[in-house]
Amino acid sequence: MPRLGQKYPLEVETVSQSREAYQAEAYASSGQPAAPAVMVENELAGQGASISEEEVERVIRRHLGLPPLAK
Repeated sequence: MPRLGQKYPLEVETVSQSREAYQAEAYASSGQPAAPAVMVENELAGQGASISEEEVERVIRRHLGLPPLAK
């Protein structure tokens, strides 16, 4: 997703933890999505193997107040 960070005025933060940390009870009770996932602000834009760049971009544009992309 770094390419989208270059395309739009936003800060990209990558969070990486060990598999054990993601599977721990503390993480499960945090309310955060299971990894891998992409969040835009507090909205889940994609999760798992089916993360779509188009969906992430759609969510980014909405959060920035930009019109949807033409199809």
